[in-house]
Amino acid sequence: MRAVTLFAEWSPKPGYKLGSKDIEGKLTYLGSKVWRNPRIEMVDKPEPVPGPTEVLLRVKACGICGSDVHMYQTDDQGYIYYPGLTAFPCTLGHEFSGTVVAAGEQAINKITGQRYKAGEAVCSEEMMWCAQCRPCADGYPNHCERLQEIGFSVDGAYAKYMKMDARYLWSLDPLREIYGEEKMYLLGSLVEPTSVAYNAVIERGGGIRAGEHVLIMGSGPVGIAACSVLRRSGASRVIISEPSKSRRDMALAMGATDAIDPTGVNVAEAVLDITKGMGAKIILEATGLPSVVWPDIEKIIWEGRQLNATVVLVARADDKIPMNGEVFQVRRANVVGAQGHSGHGTFPNVISCMASGMDVTPLITKKITLDQTEEHIKLLQTNREQVKITVLPE
Repeated sequence: MRAVTLFAEWSPKPGYKLGSKDIEGKLTYLGSKVWRNPRIEMVDKPEPVPGPTEVLLRVKACGICGSDVHMYQTDDQGYIYYPGLTAFPCTLGHEFSGTVVAAGEQAINKITGQRYKAGEAVCSEEMMWCAQCRPCADGYPNHCERLQEIGFSVDGAYAKYMKMDARYLWSLDPLREIYGEEKMYLLGSLVEPTSVAYNAVIERGGGIRAGEHVLIMGSGPVGIAACSVLRRSGASRVIISEPSKSRRDMALAMGATDAIDPTGVNVAEAVLDITKGMGAKIILEATGLPSVVWPDIEKIIWEGRQLNATVVLVARADDKIPMNGEVFQVRRANVVGAQGHSGHGTFPNVISCMASGMDVTPLITKKITLDQTEEHIKLLQTNREQVKITVLPE
């Protein structure tokens, strides 16, 4: 089968010291410090064979993520933008849904308690947590010490088939009757990015009380999905800050109540005006430019009446934040990082939200074939009009 595979040169930056969990020449937890001159090739790979606890899937849909874009995008020295866990060569693609083709004897469906059967529709976590290390034992699978990630360090879903351990799979059956077969799979490919948003604002951000205000900075798929989640959670004002008008309009259609163009107005002043001086309980940094937006974040916290505000960093960026500790001490505010989407009931909760009417398929602005994947990963480096481009391998 053909698979969209990324290759890169192992070339640690001068002065960068590999971490204890890095594997020389193969795997690093800080990709932007190590991998250079990426290239994408369509590679012929054998059809995967599932083990006892694994399932063979026929991929139905897989979204292009900003992480895919940044693994292929480079700085002026040729180093990839993406700062996280990576091992190349690797078949890309991690926001996917698929149909079960075959299942090992111990590949158990968590919903039914029975072995998976051919024809079942599923989506999958991409965080491959081990269930044995201390973070996993403490209930923090997103921070597994032996973490592997589908499409980053283990072959992903830009291919006709892939295999996954059943522990990471979730049934899409709750969506079938409501949305129909085709839309079910498209929604299934959006469970992963929506779960990233859910984990950021509900689990890591602490959620909200009905009637509180929130600010989303950046309306990529995660930012827009966060609008849907927070509006559904009872936020009174869901404010999106985004320079692209088409993305602002999409966010408004999917849960945002107010939209700000940061190129035309002062964001902090606009947020304080919209909220009558209150500010925001949750501020989601989803731009990937934290040092650029940080002055607005601090002004909102400092001048707003909202105590206990939480700033959630969800976008991945190798960037330093010029943080004024006094602002956070006096205003009793918090800064937290959000990684991943696993654990805490996040995936089934997101599927349940979708089943009860939270349709996020408008995020998908274009559908492409497997052969078109590379050109569209490259397109998304500069094109802000497309939101989610989804690969349909069939």
